[in-house]
Amino acid sequence: MLNLRDLTIKSFREGLLNKSFSTFEITKFFFDFAEEKNSELNAFLSLHRDQALEAASKIDVRLAEGDDPGVLAGVPLAIKDNILVEGLPATAASKILENYSAPYDAEVIAKLKKRGAIFIGKTNLDEFAMGSSTENSAFGVTRNPHDSERVAGGSSGGSAAAVAAHMAIGALGTDTGGSVREPAAFCGVVGLKPTYGAVSRFGAIAMASSLDQIGPIAKNAEDAATLFQAIAGIDPKDSTSVDADYHDLTADPDLERIRELKIGIPDEYFGEGLDPEVRGEMEKVIEDLKSLKINLKKISLPHTKYAVAVYYLIMPAEVSTNLARYDGLRYSPPPRSGRPSLLDLYLYNRSYGFGPETKRRILLGTFALSAGYYDAYYLKAQKARSLIKKDFDEAFREVDVILAPVTPTPAFKIGEKANDPLQMYLSDIFTIPANLAGLPAVSMPVRGREGKLPIGFQLMGKPWREKDILDIGRLYERL
Repeated sequence: MLNLRDLTIKSFREGLLNKSFSTFEITKFFFDFAEEKNSELNAFLSLHRDQALEAASKIDVRLAEGDDPGVLAGVPLAIKDNILVEGLPATAASKILENYSAPYDAEVIAKLKKRGAIFIGKTNLDEFAMGSSTENSAFGVTRNPHDSERVAGGSSGGSAAAVAAHMAIGALGTDTGGSVREPAAFCGVVGLKPTYGAVSRFGAIAMASSLDQIGPIAKNAEDAATLFQAIAGIDPKDSTSVDADYHDLTADPDLERIRELKIGIPDEYFGEGLDPEVRGEMEKVIEDLKSLKINLKKISLPHTKYAVAVYYLIMPAEVSTNLARYDGLRYSPPPRSGRPSLLDLYLYNRSYGFGPETKRRILLGTFALSAGYYDAYYLKAQKARSLIKKDFDEAFREVDVILAPVTPTPAFKIGEKANDPLQMYLSDIFTIPANLAGLPAVSMPVRGREGKLPIGFQLMGKPWREKDILDIGRLYERL
């Protein structure tokens, strides 16, 4: 019987070219497994067997004709359900989009289709990507594959759980304040948040436009690099995207080059509130990096303490603007009951369609942008955001990469923080700064934790230097 646990993008390609399996056979195998496993985890909101098997058959024809369809051909991927795939549901885990199907492909999906990737289905998330546990989904919580009583993280919890449970070889998520890295850390897989602008956001349902980035979730750093290289690049449909040079991203790491890099250890990320177990594992990671003869240096990022407060003013303000378009009419069928006026119809649809956390953020953002409060809250938060970015700019004059925990604790129990929004928001305290500064950051699982809850460490790099952090991650994996 085929062991899905061992399949990476590289080994999948080898098996395909060696005729160990056909694309059709392996795709069917993945679906059979995913349908069984998903009943336990609720990682997928929808599975799309017919479309995937049709795409798989076309790849088999190309292989039979002697064509090499590429490194991602036939690779089964899971797609977060706020990224559009033409003809498939795009609910953003919200009742207000429950019946919406995407009319076109997101740019990242178009790129992956050209490379022959297979889409298993759309994964669960916190509603409109607002959360750190996937408990805010309108369609049920996603459970952690390592402990079904614990959360998978959020907001890309479904994507991380699908990869960790071997229901897909890789996945796409979105990261606004840690939503790729945090679930990757909780589920024991690799999650990359690219530099802001490295990947087109066209076709991703917007949450906070100055912070959102699409990123890959994978079993190892090499797979993350392969997926990222496939989706990166400038897109005329997204004016924030940039034409950066990522041609050598998947080349084998050069140990001598890596040893010339310097890694910064910020005091502010190792202070009060860090779980003792996480602290202990981070100290082991530091020793492992020293064993690779990489230079480490203590640094300071003094404005880190303001990151959560800044984020929870800027992000809700952008949420308030972006979600104003959802009235229950334009993106789904008309409501089932008539209302006496258009305003009453809007109020009814938005009250029914949005969940509690989404409403909370819309209200908070609308308040922060309202007359008399804009200067006191939103404008002040933007000024503080500039100081946080300045901290990183100054730090990167001394070091090339910054090491930090991903989360203060391992995965917490389902329901543990559900009634305490502030405690939930603090789960992202170490991931938010990279989004505010637009930096690339990767979550790597700490090695040697088989049989225990996963813990992740984070490597943040200079803009457009994803190769630095991914190469360090790949060398760490080889220890």
